[in-house]
Amino acid sequence: MGAPTFPMLRDATQATLFEILQENNIPYEFNKADNMLHLLDTMSRVIFRPVDDFERLRGTNLAWFGLDELTYTQEEAWLRLEGRLRDPKAERLCGFGVWTPKGYDWVHRRFVSDTTGNYQVIRAPGMENTFLLRQIPDFYERLRSSYDEKFYAQEVLGEYLNLSAGRVYAPFDEKVHVTSLHVDPTRELMWTLDFNVDPMSSLIVQLDGETFQVLDEIVIRNGTTMEACEEFLKRYRRHLAGVCVYGDASGYQKQTTGNSDYEIVTQHLVAYSTLKARYRVQKANPSVKERINLVNSKLRSAAGDVRLMIDPKCKELIKDFVQVVFKTDSFVIDKDRDRLRTHLSDALGYLIYQEHKEESTIGERQGRLVS
Repeated sequence: MGAPTFPMLRDATQATLFEILQENNIPYEFNKADNMLHLLDTMSRVIFRPVDDFERLRGTNLAWFGLDELTYTQEEAWLRLEGRLRDPKAERLCGFGVWTPKGYDWVHRRFVSDTTGNYQVIRAPGMENTFLLRQIPDFYERLRSSYDEKFYAQEVLGEYLNLSAGRVYAPFDEKVHVTSLHVDPTRELMWTLDFNVDPMSSLIVQLDGETFQVLDEIVIRNGTTMEACEEFLKRYRRHLAGVCVYGDASGYQKQTTGNSDYEIVTQHLVAYSTLKARYRVQKANPSVKERINLVNSKLRSAAGDVRLMIDPKCKELIKDFVQVVFKTDSFVIDKDRDRLRTHLSDALGYLIYQEHKEESTIGERQGRLVS
């Protein structure tokens, strides 16, 4: 039994299997050193292996195998295991995988579009998980508010969508999301930065209830962090409600001057203003996919909620939302088309992720909820 990486194998696949065995009073012994499970009733052995290094899967005769999170597994791992189905004592040789759709990848090609009589696919929307719904009846309705429409269709409904084609921020509609906004002097500013020399980019945002309002942008060609601070204070030095700083985790790295970008920001705000400042920056950036999904969910959730508005003066951010695309047949953002793109949308993603992660996680638990 395998999973793409050892942490996924240990924390999800393996933990869930042990839970099922215990709940059903099935006797077993687990050899942690060999990562092997012995089922005492049948004297069967289950070997647990991560499959990221698929060449190490050679040499074993198997009666069956199962792979969790198949779409995050290389096709070569499946083929290696399929070639090991040759245990002479087995009454039936079989392999199975479980997955959530992730575009038109090798899993779709092998098991859905170009399938042969040797394979069978069982497709089940999330709402068929009656065990979960008995525990949390509104689980999927709550996800409709957290996911954008396409991501909801993929993750919850199990639909195959070409999410990697076209615009990265597909829910953006200038007629819906762009409107004249004004700074509320009673609310804290949210200043989020993406540290690049060309351009040095940052956004000024406020939160109105659950809606992010992007009020202003600072874009400096061939700029420095110091210049960004100077421009920010030129515009917002007298904002009495203070500022909270967000941004790219790479800003913690030391520069040739000896100070990190965030140290420069801190020192400049203290030295040249009386602004109350606090800092909410991750030590490591979230994944690109996670940032994109969160921003898209604020642009328009699967439930149709719009939680992100942009002032028309934020012209470079609007260009990002319209022009940033994925590379063909991949989930990789095409940064080569225009070097000026992606920086402001990245900065916004860091802020939204930092705020979003503080929300209570829906149905969080280690492992999977199973019936």
